[in-house]
Amino acid sequence: MRGILRNKARAMHVATTPLPGLMVLRPCRIEDGRGFFSESYNRRRLAEAGIQTDFVQDNLSLSKADGTLRGLHFQRQPFAQAKLIGVLKGAALDVVVDLRRSSSTFGRHFSIVLSEAEGNQLFVPVGFAHGFVTLMPDTLVAYKASAYYSPEHDAGIRFDDSGLGIDWGVASNTLVVSERDQALPSFDPKAEYFA
Repeated sequence: MRGILRNKARAMHVATTPLPGLMVLRPCRIEDGRGFFSESYNRRRLAEAGIQTDFVQDNLSLSKADGTLRGLHFQRQPFAQAKLIGVLKGAALDVVVDLRRSSSTFGRHFSIVLSEAEGNQLFVPVGFAHGFVTLMPDTLVAYKASAYYSPEHDAGIRFDDSGLGIDWGVASNTLVVSERDQALPSFDPKAEYFA
């Protein structure tokens, strides 16, 4: 019985998205009257899904107010980061923008609600800007990164760039945005963010 439960707990549903390399993951949950058990990360399961990423840093982000927007962030080479993102408490609309010049989807974005209730995750390969807006108070976002944080390589683009056309689903006059994020430059369709 224990072996069967372990195998079920290790199952992971993987879905592709319209942006190449970007994947939505949903680890299986084993539930009973006490709650649930789930493997939130398993290197072997990710490798089976085609994700061969070595994560080196775990990050937590707590946003007290709903409507808190963080992003759109990325790190330049050689500290560019792939990320595995999930929500431990609450819910957030997670948004990524493809910044890979060679990609057929360069400049396009993808969004998905990640939530504690769903237990879903988003794998973001190197070459994307990432951000999210919280949909509930006290939302706790967790993400793994494939490179260490480097302030000198930290970069971003404006969340409200009209050329990107992102619908954050929250009235702009109610958003909680840092001064840093408000000062980020607009998306430049001629830029060489990533090859």
